[in-house]
Amino acid sequence: MSQQFPFSAVVGADGPDGPDPMALALILTTIAPEVGGVLVRGEKGTAKSTIVRALAAVLPPIEVVAGDRFSSDPRDSGLSPDGPFGPDAATETRPVRLVELPVGATEDRVLGSLHLERALSEGKAEYEPGLLARAHRGLLYVDEVNLLHDHLVDLLLDAAAMGRATVERDGVSVEHAARFVLVGTMNPEEGELRPQLLDRFGLTVEVAAPREPALRAEVVRRRMAYDADPAGFCARYAEAEAALRSRIADAQALVGSVQLTDAGLLKIAEVCAAFDVDGLRADIVTARTAVAHAAWSGRTQVTLEDIRVAARLALPHRRRRKPFDAPGLDDELLEQALGGEDDLPPEPDPEPDPEPDGPGGPDGPAPDGDGEGDPVDGPAAEAPEAPEAPAPPPSAADHGGDTPAPAPSSVAGTGATYRTRLLTVRGVGTGTAGRRSRARTTNGRRIGATTPLPGQGGAIHLTETIRASAGHQRARGRDGSGPLVLRPADLRVAVREGREANLVLFCVDASGSMAARRRMEQVKTAVLSLLLDAYQRRDKVGLVTFRGAEAEVALPPTHSVDAAAQRLEELPAGGRTPLAEGLLEAAHLLTVERTRDPQRRALLVVVTDGRATSGADAVARSRRAAGILAETGVTSVVVDCESGPMRMGLAVTLAEHLGAEHVPVGEVSAEALVDAARRAA
Repeated sequence: MSQQFPFSAVVGADGPDGPDPMALALILTTIAPEVGGVLVRGEKGTAKSTIVRALAAVLPPIEVVAGDRFSSDPRDSGLSPDGPFGPDAATETRPVRLVELPVGATEDRVLGSLHLERALSEGKAEYEPGLLARAHRGLLYVDEVNLLHDHLVDLLLDAAAMGRATVERDGVSVEHAARFVLVGTMNPEEGELRPQLLDRFGLTVEVAAPREPALRAEVVRRRMAYDADPAGFCARYAEAEAALRSRIADAQALVGSVQLTDAGLLKIAEVCAAFDVDGLRADIVTARTAVAHAAWSGRTQVTLEDIRVAARLALPHRRRRKPFDAPGLDDELLEQALGGEDDLPPEPDPEPDPEPDGPGGPDGPAPDGDGEGDPVDGPAAEAPEAPEAPAPPPSAADHGGDTPAPAPSSVAGTGATYRTRLLTVRGVGTGTAGRRSRARTTNGRRIGATTPLPGQGGAIHLTETIRASAGHQRARGRDGSGPLVLRPADLRVAVREGREANLVLFCVDASGSMAARRRMEQVKTAVLSLLLDAYQRRDKVGLVTFRGAEAEVALPPTHSVDAAAQRLEELPAGGRTPLAEGLLEAAHLLTVERTRDPQRRALLVVVTDGRATSGADAVARSRRAAGILAETGVTSVVVDCESGPMRMGLAVTLAEHLGAEHVPVGEVSAEALVDAARRAA
């Protein structure tokens, strides 16, 4: 058995001031699993997976009922489908499991499903446990959780919050305990989690590689030592691992005795209100985390420092007001919300005076806790008002008309985003489940049945399975009174139609003809709105821009819509219009992506006024390039940015050569489409 890299050997987990935020968040959620799990966000190569996989080794072992597939606690085995177990049932002690859930896992594999072999060979409907059952009382780890299907992430978070899993499918009705610590890791460059799912994680930590040369050297030194002699390296950290395991066990035993006073609870509410977070989940998670931190510190009462640590772990990802907002926490605002006190005021006497004696001193309670401090509901504890946002720079619209940019190259801002009309790929695909185009998927409405390919999963279509076997019953010796005689060849799985995610490639004209500030602002707002739509529909996005004499890939296809939005914000405009080069660059990129991911269909969105002015015979070359794209069969949309009373209609002609849908930029919004339909009615 291979030796796991020790938890305490990870640089940062053994710091002189205690574990770093990533290690601390993992420890706290194992002390109090009801916190709701941890999401670790960070760039590649920052030991995210290493420290998570090392966590199981420092957790105290658990006692389970021997032979129970659901790891039931002998003191509480009522929800085990393998039960009931008597008081004299044999028990055993085993290490905590770390169960890894692969990104490509199916719902059957996660929840469990009908045991196919016994169903077909013995005619018995027996439940085969899934990964949630295996993870009960342990750790469930999802690497690249942002790439997991949304419905699976939601399923995991529901189970983690409820502490149980319910399966109602394929003739099986089972409920079993599923209390586990959910840990997800992700690289934001590969795409974000939806805010609704992000909020369901109890704690979130942002990690980055150290910039200090000495720390970087120490990381490399330890890794090389481990690779050279794993057993010897682990032996050197055995004492630290044992001490950490003992401290976690003590904290788990103590956490039920920790008191959170009314003053502490009020302070948590004030902090959450100051940061203007939605809902009350933030308050609950912060309170639970503060209690866990007090237990970790060996205290039986929550202090202001516990609340400070809890807020830094529980609130940053809940401050995102919009999908493109970066998560984070303002330390200055946190300190203001905490009131600048040294600690929480002591609990009042059993029968406090109805009238307060007045505010305490500016320094808060005395060190021995008997001094008079600022009351938690006094002025010092009030949530400060957020500083006023700086006024946006005046747009060209304030000066009237399509005013040209003052310089050959300028950067225009964006307006408020809006809900866009739905743009889809023609036909029916077989790509990754999403929310854009029609496709054969693992979820959705059932439209038929098929014989499964080797290794193919999916829900059983019982009616079609029975129908396939009906004509063979006499040949298989069934006399008409016994159970059906089934063979693996009879198996049929359901064919479902849902929606898939696509690659949405934006090809944006950034030439001088687009540089009028009002026009470019309108274009950027439209593209940003379409990016937001792609984010919500779980698409990959790419960005090609063209200006001057060439085109460039501003952003290769990625799941990170945030990165695309940032590139768009920084996009300058000016110069001639190399339309042909832009279309050819898009065609090349689509060819590469088709080879890389053949099942993901593409939607090309060309944002231009249709002009072509760069190079000899620019218009003819652009039309030939459009013809090349049309021959590939890619679904295209031309967003026409031409405006004003005198229009040349060049974008309409381009759309005809591309075989594309033509959409004026003013009709990208869903509201504009509805208004146009009403006027036509």
